[in-house]
Amino acid sequence: MKTFVHDYLAASVQSEETGGRMRWYPWHSAEYRFNHILNVVDLATKIAEREGANADVVRVAALFHDISKLEADQEVHADEGARVAREYLRSHGDYPESFVEEVCESIVDHSYQGPLSDLSLETQCLIEADLLDKVGANGTTLMLLRMGYEARTHMDASEMVARVLERGEDAVERIESDTAESIAHQRLKRVRWFKEWLEGEVAEMDTPSESLDDLH
Repeated sequence: MKTFVHDYLAASVQSEETGGRMRWYPWHSAEYRFNHILNVVDLATKIAEREGANADVVRVAALFHDISKLEADQEVHADEGARVAREYLRSHGDYPESFVEEVCESIVDHSYQGPLSDLSLETQCLIEADLLDKVGANGTTLMLLRMGYEARTHMDASEMVARVLERGEDAVERIESDTAESIAHQRLKRVRWFKEWLEGEVAEMDTPSESLDDLH
C-alpha cells in the first residue's frame, strides 16, 4: 500500500508538462509529500491507539489523505484522495465495505475547518496528526528552507520561526485529544527554545558593539 502511494505521487509530478504546479518549493515535491504522509501515519496511529479510535481505519486514511495533493486543486484534493483510496481498497484485498467507507469518510473530512468534535474520532486523529506534522522541528526546518526560496537572510529567521509557533498555537486551539495536545505542547516548547536561542545569537551578530579597528 505504501509503495502504491509513493508511486502515485511520483507519477503525479512526472505527468505534468510544466514540472508541477507548485514544485518550486520542496514541500510540494513527491518526496516531501510522501515523507509528510508517513509522518502523519505514525502520529495518527499513536493518537488513535491512545484515544481508543479504530487504528486500522486511521492508519489507512492517513496513508491516502494527501495522495491527490500534487494533481488536484487544494479545494478538491480530499475528495479525489478518497476516490483513489476507494478504488484501491476495493480492488486490492477483501476489505469490508464498511471499512472502506470509514476510511474514505475520514479522507474527505480531513480538510474540514470546523470543530473537530463534529467529526468521528478516527477523523479527529487524522486531522490532529496532520496539524502536528507542521509544528515542531519539521515545521521549523521547512520555514527556514523557505527563506532561501524567498531570498531572505538569517535576519528573518526569527520571524519565520514565529510563524511556526503561531501555527502551532492555532493547532492547539483545534485539538481535542489529550494525546495530541501533549505532543503539541512538547513540540512548541522546543520551538520556543530554538527561537530564543536564535534571537540571542542574531541580536549579537547584528549589534555593532565594537568597530573593526578595535579588534587588533
